[in-house]
Amino acid sequence: MAARGLASCSWSTTLSYSSHFRTSSLVVKAPQGRLVRGKPVWRSCVIRAEVKYVNAEEAKQLVSSEGYSVVDVRDTSQFGRAHIKSCYHVPLFIENTDNDIGTIVKRTLHNNFSGLFYGLPFTKPNTEFVQTVKSQLPPESKVLIVCQEGLRSAAAADRLEKAGFENIACISSGLQSVKPGLFDTEGSTELQDAGKAGLVTIQGDISRVLGAILVCALLFITFFPDQAEQILGLFPAP
Repeated sequence: MAARGLASCSWSTTLSYSSHFRTSSLVVKAPQGRLVRGKPVWRSCVIRAEVKYVNAEEAKQLVSSEGYSVVDVRDTSQFGRAHIKSCYHVPLFIENTDNDIGTIVKRTLHNNFSGLFYGLPFTKPNTEFVQTVKSQLPPESKVLIVCQEGLRSAAAADRLEKAGFENIACISSGLQSVKPGLFDTEGSTELQDAGKAGLVTIQGDISRVLGAILVCALLFITFFPDQAEQILGLFPAP
């Protein structure tokens, strides 16, 4: 016989502990349940662990003393300049080589700005990111996610947490905050300098003026190709 009334209950328990980490807590939640035909029916129970945000020195301790594996989510260019030795490289964004007209226009604009000034590649989200990480590390692994500034690692941590990883940490300010010698590294430069490329690496007032002139010229050629061709025609060919 079906019950005419609904029996429900809910609870929320939060267990917190303080340590040298900035945030670390465990939240256990159980939503409401109800009585159907005399039998209790419960919805799913959610157990969620917050991501730890640590500084560079704390990150080193996680790796050396607590067995955390490092997952580098930067693009291949920054990774190639410098990376932590023996880390896993799984880019959150990959190079976009699509050739539809919209992508071609966006790639041209990108290369004339971010690509020219900062040496950043034109990328798109890596749809295989979570699956690739899972193929190399089981969800119960302790994972330290790193990127250059800290933004991509935070986004990657959110995706991995939703995929079932429970022991995740990030360097809050990214690898740009890591002092030389803190980690064993591979590459042609220091971790904190791996994000530097393009015109911004050229020092001096002259280089900045020349860079500005070059950018203006590129913009003029991009948006006014006919006028640019007429101007170039005024100069005799060598």
